[in-house]
Amino acid sequence: MRIWCLLLFACAAHAADAEMWKCVDQDGNTRYTNLKSDAKGCKGLNLEPMNTSPAPPPRPQAQQKPVNFPSVDTDTQRSRDAGRRKILEQELAQEQLQLEAARKQLTEQKDQRSGSERNYARYEERLKPYEDKVRQHELNLESLRKELANTR
Repeated sequence: MRIWCLLLFACAAHAADAEMWKCVDQDGNTRYTNLKSDAKGCKGLNLEPMNTSPAPPPRPQAQQKPVNFPSVDTDTQRSRDAGRRKILEQELAQEQLQLEAARKQLTEQKDQRSGSERNYARYEERLKPYEDKVRQHELNLESLRKELANTR
């Protein structure tokens, strides 16, 4: 098996380094060939090996600000960041209260069971909006925490 692999690679390597010939006949027609027997009166071409590795990704250029680009001083930016952080913290606290209320509603609904819900699927169907509400508040809390972690 190894011998066959070596022979296969040797043939592939030989094909990759094949000679090319440029032939021009008496009428001025140009023909290219890789067969040496057809190479009577032809000139050999010296071709560089072909690069098969992928090109590296382009480097991002450092973006320069235009001369008249508006900018904010450091103290103003800190003030804005502090205001943003305060708003996010308020939203986080409000979302936590809403999550607690949603969980309480879900618990109350789980404790109730009406006579028309003999089928468990109906019971689950009635609870689904409450569970979805709890799940949504949990996702909102997670997003707010991530946003707070990204603030300076």
